[in-house]
Amino acid sequence: MVGDEQTEVCSTNMYQTGEYLKKNPTYHVEDSPFKADQILTMIEKHNLKPHSICEVGCGAGEILNQLQKKLPADVQFYGYEISPQAFELCQERENERLHFFCEDLLTNTSATFDLLLCLDVFEHVEDYLGFLKSIRTKAEHKIFHIPLDLSVQWLWRATPIMLGREQLGHLHYFNKETALATVAYAGYEIIDWFYTPGAIANPRSLKAKLASFPRRILSGINQDLVVRILGGYSLLVLAK
Repeated sequence: MVGDEQTEVCSTNMYQTGEYLKKNPTYHVEDSPFKADQILTMIEKHNLKPHSICEVGCGAGEILNQLQKKLPADVQFYGYEISPQAFELCQERENERLHFFCEDLLTNTSATFDLLLCLDVFEHVEDYLGFLKSIRTKAEHKIFHIPLDLSVQWLWRATPIMLGREQLGHLHYFNKETALATVAYAGYEIIDWFYTPGAIANPRSLKAKLASFPRRILSGINQDLVVRILGGYSLLVLAK
C-alpha cells in the first residue's frame, strides 16, 4: 500500500527527525498569506463552495489559518502533517473550525473532503506518482502548488537546485509542462492553472530583490519566457 510505504520512508527522514525545522525554523509561515491569496483567487474564479478543506502536508498550518479568516464561517478546515515539530507549531492555530492531525492522510481511509490542498508537497515524496494517485479519491476538487525549479538560470547555475535539495528536501524538479503532465498522468482532470510569482512577492535576499525587477517588467511582455529563463515562479493547478 502506497500510504504505508510513504509512512515508512518518512519515518526516518528530515521531516520527522527535526532536521527540516532546524534548516527552516519558520516553516515558511512568511509565505502563507501570499499562497492563501493565490488559492482564494482560484476558488473565486471557479465559484467553488467547499464546506470542508483539507491540506496534506500542512506544515505550521498558517495557510489554513489564513483561509479560515477569509472563507465563510460554515467551512471546516483539516490539516495533516507527518512532522511532529510542524504539528506542534500547528497547535497554536487550532480552534473549533481548524483541526490538525499528526498522521499520514493516506492511512486514514475514511477521510474525504470537498477540497484538498497539496501545496509544495509531492516534490518531496519519493514515490510521488503513487502519492498523487492515492490522494486523488480524497476530494472532488484538488489544488496543487508546484515549484518550477527547472529554468535556464537555475540549470546553468546548478547551485539553486542543489540548495533546494539540501535545504528544502526537493527530490523531483519540474517545469510547467512536466508538472501538468505529471498531474494528468496520475489520473487527474486539469481544470485550470496559473503561475504564482513567489520570487516577486517574497524575495528572500538582496540578490532576489534585485532579480525581481526584471522578472516583474518582463512578465508583462511574455510571462512564459520569464518563467523558463529566470525562474522564481510556481504553478497553481486546479484539478478533479
